[in-house]
Amino acid sequence: MIICSVNHIAKSFGGNMIFKDLSVEIQDGSRMGLVGRNGSGKTTLLKLLANLETVDEGVIHWKKGLKIGYLAQIPDFQDLNVKEFLKTAFDQLTKTEAKLKQLELEMGQEMAPEKIQQLIEQYGKLQDEFILNGGYEMDAQMDRVANGLKITDLLEKPFYLLSGGEKTKVGLGLSLLKNPDLLLLDEPTNHLDLMAIEWLGSFLKEYKGTIILISHDRYFLDEVVNKVFEMEDGEIDLYHTNFSNYVKEKEERLLREFQEYQEQQKKIKKMKEAIKRLRDWANRSNPPSAALHKRATNMQRALDRIDKLDRPKMEVKKMGIEFEANDRSGKDVIILENVSKSFGSRTLFNHVNMLVQYKDRTAIVGENGTGKSTLLKMILRDLEADKGMVKVGSNVKAGYLSQHVFADIGDEPLIDVFRSEVNVNEGEARHVLARFLFYGPAVFRKVNQLSGGERMRLRLAQLMYQDINLLILDEPTNHLDIDSCEVLEEALEQFNGTILAVSHDRYFLNKLFNKIYWLQNGTVHFFDGNYDWAKEKLPSFFSVSVEEIASPPVKKVKEKIEVKQQNFDVIEEMIEQIEMDIHLLQKQMESESDLTLLQRFYSELESLEKERDLLYRQLDDVV
Repeated sequence: MIICSVNHIAKSFGGNMIFKDLSVEIQDGSRMGLVGRNGSGKTTLLKLLANLETVDEGVIHWKKGLKIGYLAQIPDFQDLNVKEFLKTAFDQLTKTEAKLKQLELEMGQEMAPEKIQQLIEQYGKLQDEFILNGGYEMDAQMDRVANGLKITDLLEKPFYLLSGGEKTKVGLGLSLLKNPDLLLLDEPTNHLDLMAIEWLGSFLKEYKGTIILISHDRYFLDEVVNKVFEMEDGEIDLYHTNFSNYVKEKEERLLREFQEYQEQQKKIKKMKEAIKRLRDWANRSNPPSAALHKRATNMQRALDRIDKLDRPKMEVKKMGIEFEANDRSGKDVIILENVSKSFGSRTLFNHVNMLVQYKDRTAIVGENGTGKSTLLKMILRDLEADKGMVKVGSNVKAGYLSQHVFADIGDEPLIDVFRSEVNVNEGEARHVLARFLFYGPAVFRKVNQLSGGERMRLRLAQLMYQDINLLILDEPTNHLDIDSCEVLEEALEQFNGTILAVSHDRYFLNKLFNKIYWLQNGTVHFFDGNYDWAKEKLPSFFSVSVEEIASPPVKKVKEKIEVKQQNFDVIEEMIEQIEMDIHLLQKQMESESDLTLLQRFYSELESLEKERDLLYRQLDDVV
């Protein structure tokens, strides 16, 4: 079933055409990845689908009653804490819950049997509706999402006090809890750590609605999507596969299209030559041959009717980036011995030991808030360790790429910011910036108007022209499109210096890094291998596995129930029995007119429902 139809739409900003005559159909239950270069219009299309922007031409049709969830649609609730904010996802259920509580209070008062009977019937209908819509699962769902996205420590904080990244994570949680028919996600992994990304991938794989997802995380796309929409040059192509197979299919399609183009060009060339010969022969005849002229004219008409194929773009313009270390450093580049760091009463880590040597490819991974960026800042001398030694080796020249690059720069032109660190004239600067896809007047744009990906490209341009032999990278693939990520990876592979990085991009980690320091619970463990190797070996160092860390812990309930065997089948049988008891009790209440008995039945019903609620929670833990 088609839930959304995009018909010949066009959109432009400030005279710049984003796309024109774009058409696409979105099928119910699809999980689609929207890919393309930065600036190709992916986010614009998502906003149009969310009805946040209007089209300049064409029309978008949505299925009647379609519920749409878009991450950017985060209302600013000044008076709510995060838990209350997340609970707004269940507005209708909370209203029903409030009505049920009100009816419970009313039924506890003395009144005529007829009135009690009316209230019981009303209560039964509301309760059925509450159960059917998952009312007893609200808290369990909130726990699951909060634990998965690692926002449990934010639940009691006022929403308006959260940072931008925290608001984005909480907004993502709200979008997931609302369970819309069409879920639109724009780079949802940017503010998540590795564990949360893996949890989100598992969650979205089981999602019952339709998903359209923009992401540069290639593993994440492979895990989640079953279709790929590629946006390029204002057009959109559909591939019925995951991301990895899309890359192969695209290459095969381009080769096939290029072969078809070449075949057509050969045919056109032969037809032109034949037309030329026929006209030449016709003119040489004495008198000129009308028959040959007619044949040439007919052949020209046939040539004009051919639908000319455009030459496929086999190579698109990419960043031209290469790093080179002119002077090598000493053997030991970075040494940390028994390093500890605290902020107030909170201890980030204790007794951290690290050794990064010349030409090492080393990555620091771990959950958000464990101190990864703090370690980098201590190495860069922006922070001091509370205890221990942080030493940078001899002849080390470090270049730093922050995930918050140019956050403190105002309305300075891009070219001036570049030249503030690279000593070249304006002509040379423009030539260099063109290699990083900044062409013509684009070099005079204000830095505070650049997107995250553009700022990252500008900083990479600066680093490439500095004398460095140590690259320190903090989430370098954030905001870059997939093409730019691949160019960066290729450049880093060729770099003849040392690299230390913090990243949550699993593809990036596996491809480039063969030494992993995993920071968790205030300690660091070293793994001599890539990310997948480290993840496999991690459980031997901790009492819980990575999967357990990424999944919600067993919830504590105030009212405990005794279950002899903690397994799915037994708990399900107990729930079925209680449901049967509730049903029989409700039947008795419908036919009973004695007020005393009705109040006793109501008390028993309340007790059974509490027991069922606890069993549902226990069942959720088992699952």
